[in-house]
Amino acid sequence: MPLPYPVIVVPGITATYLRDDYQLPPEYVWTVMTKKFERLALHPNDLRYEAQEPARLRSDQLYEIAYKELIEELRYNLSSREDEPVPVYPFGYDWRMRLEDIQAELDSFIGEVIDRTKLLRHYFKAGYHDDPKVNLVGHSMGGLIITGYLKSKGAKPPVHKVATLATPYQGSFEAVIKVTTGTANLGTSPPSSRERESARVTPALYYLVPSFRNGLDIQPGAGIPDSLFDVGAWQQSIVLSIKEWIRLKGLPLGNPAELAEEIFANMLKFGKSHRTTINTFNLADAGMSPDRWLAVVGVDSTTRVRLKIVKNGRFPEFDFKTSDRDNKWFPARITDPQCRLTGDGTVPFEGAVPKFLTPENLVCVTPDDYGYWEIGDKVLTEVGGFHGIMPKMNMLHRLLVRFFTDAPDRRDNTWGRRAPGVVEGAWRPPLALKDKTLK
Repeated sequence: MPLPYPVIVVPGITATYLRDDYQLPPEYVWTVMTKKFERLALHPNDLRYEAQEPARLRSDQLYEIAYKELIEELRYNLSSREDEPVPVYPFGYDWRMRLEDIQAELDSFIGEVIDRTKLLRHYFKAGYHDDPKVNLVGHSMGGLIITGYLKSKGAKPPVHKVATLATPYQGSFEAVIKVTTGTANLGTSPPSSRERESARVTPALYYLVPSFRNGLDIQPGAGIPDSLFDVGAWQQSIVLSIKEWIRLKGLPLGNPAELAEEIFANMLKFGKSHRTTINTFNLADAGMSPDRWLAVVGVDSTTRVRLKIVKNGRFPEFDFKTSDRDNKWFPARITDPQCRLTGDGTVPFEGAVPKFLTPENLVCVTPDDYGYWEIGDKVLTEVGGFHGIMPKMNMLHRLLVRFFTDAPDRRDNTWGRRAPGVVEGAWRPPLALKDKTLK
């Protein structure tokens, strides 16, 4: 088909506005500037609904600060003629929920986008009805949603190509910090007890729990499990605070302590099950190949790469140390294993590597890849972190356009870097790219 397939952009966690449709007119409870944690917190007796009822929270628009330029650039540059637009749809979703539920919504939305595209005359003339598919772009947790969706669809999903940006395939310690303290690089607001309470009963956060090798520094002989998907590896304060949440917001049903342990164990179970799904995903099983999946990984930013867990009396305790944040990105020593101790400020490199691709397939980018005129984006990176602002990078916009159109790099304005451990000449990105690893 001569026209590019329509594109759907799936954002990361916390990056969709949420509004309460119970109010007339609807009231926004989560935006770039509004953070009403007490209205976001879920009910301990049913994590599909809010603790503060009556309510009806629904997803709204994406964070314009992160995604507006990306969507506008794709809409403009994928289309060769103004009267023949290439549809680029934002997919807003309730980022608090289980990822399996969000994947079902994405499945329905993909069907809607396909049906709408069929109504465009230029797509009809191009034969879109004969091969109706979409291209997908997933940022951060959005990439997990896309991967889980593809795993669930079997051999012939209606997807042509996928691009994922800074996706935590093996998790991020920022999710642990968010649950434990209420603050992390997953959001933009200051820490508070209300935020911490909301985080601890937010199922989606547990899908981001880290599971990569050598990520945990566990006190020897303490009997602490070596997986954060095990309840026994977590601080007792998490369960105790959920117990208090049940006392304050729950129905008088059963023993609060037992219910708190059950809720916490179930959320970890959800996360572990999805991680298994992601780790057993195979491109061939979805009718895809490495040349149809662009996985962009952020590096060269100081990132938490490990977590120390010690025993404090009977229970584990997280020992958050500044020294566990590291950045050993040294392109001149790219084959040195120490170079893997880097990340995008939120997701460590080890957490960003999918098991269905090899390191040779990955495309690494750094904050230096912002252009000379992207001064505002560089400032935002310093303030908000490279991870959250990565979709604003102009070079990535050009890279995505090339990837989705199979266009050559006539202006020599797209590039990437090899992943740590990949030797020169072994790099196999899904499109021809200039290697700036040593430049």
